[in-house]
Amino acid sequence: MTRNTRALTWVAAIGAVGLGLTACSTGSTGGTGGTAPGSSAGAAAVRGGTLNMLGSGDVDYMDPNISYYSIGYLGLREWSRQLFTYPARAGETTHAVPDLAAEMPTTGKGLSADGLTYTITIRSGAKWNTSPARQVTAADLVRGVKRTCNPAQPFGGLPDYLDLIVGLKSFCDGFAKVGHTPAAMTAYMDSTPLPGVVAKDDLTVKFTLTHPASYFPDMLTLPAFSPAPKEYDAYVPASAELASHTISDGPYMIESYSPTKNITFTRNPAWSAGSDPIRKAYVDKIVINETVTQDSTQQQLQTGTPTADMEWDNFPPPSQLPALIAKNDPNLSLGPTSSSNPYVVFNTVSPNTNGALGNVKVRQALSEAINRTNIIQVLGGPKLNEALTHVVPSNVIGGENNFDLYPYNATKAKADLAAAGYPNGLTLKMLYRNSSQGSSKTFQTVQQDLSKIGVTVVGVPSPNADFYTKYLQVPTVAQRGVWDLAVAGWGSDWYGNAALSFFNPLFYGKPAFPPNGSNFGLYDNPATNALIQQAGSAKTQDEAASMWAQADQAVMKDAPFFPITNPLQANYRASQVQGAVYVPAIQNFDPTNVWLSPDKQGG
Repeated sequence: MTRNTRALTWVAAIGAVGLGLTACSTGSTGGTGGTAPGSSAGAAAVRGGTLNMLGSGDVDYMDPNISYYSIGYLGLREWSRQLFTYPARAGETTHAVPDLAAEMPTTGKGLSADGLTYTITIRSGAKWNTSPARQVTAADLVRGVKRTCNPAQPFGGLPDYLDLIVGLKSFCDGFAKVGHTPAAMTAYMDSTPLPGVVAKDDLTVKFTLTHPASYFPDMLTLPAFSPAPKEYDAYVPASAELASHTISDGPYMIESYSPTKNITFTRNPAWSAGSDPIRKAYVDKIVINETVTQDSTQQQLQTGTPTADMEWDNFPPPSQLPALIAKNDPNLSLGPTSSSNPYVVFNTVSPNTNGALGNVKVRQALSEAINRTNIIQVLGGPKLNEALTHVVPSNVIGGENNFDLYPYNATKAKADLAAAGYPNGLTLKMLYRNSSQGSSKTFQTVQQDLSKIGVTVVGVPSPNADFYTKYLQVPTVAQRGVWDLAVAGWGSDWYGNAALSFFNPLFYGKPAFPPNGSNFGLYDNPATNALIQQAGSAKTQDEAASMWAQADQAVMKDAPFFPITNPLQANYRASQVQGAVYVPAIQNFDPTNVWLSPDKQGG
């Protein structure tokens, strides 16, 4: 994902398996934007009530500048704002529009003629819920960007923009050497300028780029570019202490947060509708229960349980989707994701079995032995899951080249594994989320497929909340060989010309190693890195597309991962939820824009 990292890295429970971070629907057969089927699009919105969301996992971090996970982004939607964002409006859900920014920059009006400078004004009236409430400022925005490369827990998508913003790499290199205490980090940020992000006055921030990037406003939709109030200087970024002292500039604020158990959002008295063109905030309260199983969530939503309105991170179980689609259930929505979700990542530095996964020929043989069609079937079938055989999914840069270097062939795979030095097979450990039906079935299918070539796959089950934060985002866990394979996923960090957001965080060598990036398998090839760098600096979109195609081929020849599908995202809601619009960036309906039927206002 997340998309979600966000994701948008991956959606926690893989319903139809849809990112965070680092992805719109008008009907049960998918579509592009709009109100969910069954919603009263023309009916007057109703204010009030409690929106109850059900799930089994948590956000990654309760910190806008650090969160890099689709569920984290879903939680941030309620209380954190960015300069630009994707609105819950039909036909606009993948088009960036102003949020905190007063207007979109255009050439001569906020954007310099050479495309290197963006000057953006923060809208007056956007306020923090401090006592007394105060205006969100340009200095807050600068602080937020600086925090993304803090040494304690940096943002996982840094490779997206580390070399794009003038002076950022140097600033981050220096930051990495600073102590991990709040005092040490604050002293560094206060004393070290970031020339590419400057507060010109209280409400004006200036970004300077190293090269033109037409996608930059879309990139600024990332929560990493959220402003941070000065009070955050007292806490280590992404810490539990900060999660207990959050400050909101959105329509809701965090009333209570018990990690892995529940989150309660209530109205933010400092927020005004006139300062926020994106969030209508119809409901009075949003309560998230993180202790409900995937099957129970679906049952409660379908049967009208009073305290069940929307999904949190539990999406419709894949086994139930064919029936829901067949009966054209009006509360089911399927939306495109522009993602690689799930995929199987290979731990290239695992010491297990004499470092077998460091051998490209072993990874190639494993790729030949995994039957993509079987996995797609257990994830809900081909109608929901478009086969993906390389890095870049469709609709990311336009004109993507489809190719498959590893068509399924168990006989060839077994021979190639023997030729690579493993005639008697090997034993591998596979990390997956055991509370997710999709993740569990992907693991089981890979286990069965690889057994046919003499490879024994042992499961390493993980709770949703630990999967990224305690496993994939900690390089030493990979280096110790805790896992050899993992069921992960990825979605566009933004929409438009977004190929960079698939390559830089996932495959750009050491700069993309966690926690600075999401290269979970610690893959590093200097030749591939050079191609990625050239593509990211291309002068035209056509030139970039050609270079990205070359980079795609280079990555796949090294087989650091096994792509599976660019899926549709399945979302389900209770009948009382109205105005539901699927927003790909949060891979769900926007909680800040739905309302509840007058006869079912939650509780």
